[in-house]
Amino acid sequence: MTDLATIAPAFVDMAHRIVWCTVATVGPDEQPRTRILHPYWTWDGTTLTGVIATSPTPLKRAHLDHSPYLSLTYWQPNHDTCTADCSAEWILDDAGREELWRTLAEAPEPVGYDPAIIPPWKDGPLSPAFAGLRLRPHRLRVMPGEVMLQGKPELLMTWSES
Repeated sequence: MTDLATIAPAFVDMAHRIVWCTVATVGPDEQPRTRILHPYWTWDGTTLTGVIATSPTPLKRAHLDHSPYLSLTYWQPNHDTCTADCSAEWILDDAGREELWRTLAEAPEPVGYDPAIIPPWKDGPLSPAFAGLRLRPHRLRVMPGEVMLQGKPELLMTWSES
């Protein structure tokens, strides 16, 4: 098991290089649902936090009301993969949405972007279609493709709070 101070920077580096990930939630019917989203991660040396801009659809709200956890997996063709299992909290207040908008607009490429390019969000951070999720990982996994292809599981990095 890898310590958080070692795996978090490796996770952020890979996640920000890949950019888009598959995000899974579980709804009241106990069935999983996936979607593709674009998180932004920050590591301050002790805490890893992610944020995602998303629309607060009834389905997403029902899923996170039922179980406030999600799993994110990044993958690219060379088989680099990283996964974060997280608690998720909605960002629905005006100040939080404005801060999220600024964070994404000011983040470096390729993870930074102008949220107004998404048609439902063209009216800005206070649009009813714009909200966010704050992510707090409790498990991380980072596996460069060469680790899998060379069959060297001892190079796989994992971290868990428990």
